[in-house]
Amino acid sequence: MLNRLVLIALLLAANTAQAALNVLACEPEWAALTRELAGDLARVSSATTARQNPHHIEARPSLIARARNADLLVCTGADLEIGWLPLLTRESGNARIQPGQAGYFEAAAHVRLLEKTGIADRAQGDVHPGGNPHLHADPRNLPVVAQALARRLAELDPANAAHYAARNQDFQLRMNAAIARWEKDAAPLRGVPVVVQHRSWSYLADWLGLKVVADLEPKPGIEPSVSSLASLLQGLKARPARMILRTPYQSPKPAEWLAERAGIDAVELPYTVGGSARATDLFGLFDDTLAKLKGGLK
Repeated sequence: MLNRLVLIALLLAANTAQAALNVLACEPEWAALTRELAGDLARVSSATTARQNPHHIEARPSLIARARNADLLVCTGADLEIGWLPLLTRESGNARIQPGQAGYFEAAAHVRLLEKTGIADRAQGDVHPGGNPHLHADPRNLPVVAQALARRLAELDPANAAHYAARNQDFQLRMNAAIARWEKDAAPLRGVPVVVQHRSWSYLADWLGLKVVADLEPKPGIEPSVSSLASLLQGLKARPARMILRTPYQSPKPAEWLAERAGIDAVELPYTVGGSARATDLFGLFDDTLAKLKGGLK
């Protein structure tokens, strides 16, 4: 009897291993969200790290090989990956992950995007006419994306639909409770004026009520020059800020130059999972983000 039970357990484990999905996420936040929803039923990797600018990476042969074997591609969309994702999907030769197929998932399709301009003019810098793609910086978007992603996982792996639904329900409860805690903790940040190094923080500012008074980049995606920084410094005399926000993948030099002369802090926020020692998952990401923001007020 015992041997029979052991055999059944081994067979179930084998079936589970065979059912596991190969998931390639474009960014670490979506890899982390997929792990929350799939657990051991998915092998998940990320095309980028927190130290890489998701706008600009190379579709190297090793990355193309991972895409070739993926059952599901989970990306931001809203043209964040426009410089490399079309090449990746094309060169992979993987019919499952082409746009329009069940194995292709864009988070931006499921949430309200900020800063929609409808204008695709590269003379204006690295603009996104369909809206700002840095949507994960507002944690209220994560439960919405999770609902859609859990449904997609179940569509691709219907035998384990109940598993994805249960993990999604658990994630919804934990994330909504965490959002309530973060919002209470972040009350002192409401109305605080900040300078940003890129429009990476529009969703964070919208959520917390931060007031963005200036951008270090003269145009989106254009590195600031000494003359543009000097002009910005003059502007801060009329509209002072409390801190300057940047991501781990951006050069610290422009923020430090301005911070020293303006007498304010330059704060590196983790931006995504892996962006700091504490940001090991989506919950640690926002725990550390709020801690660093509140530290910048002191």
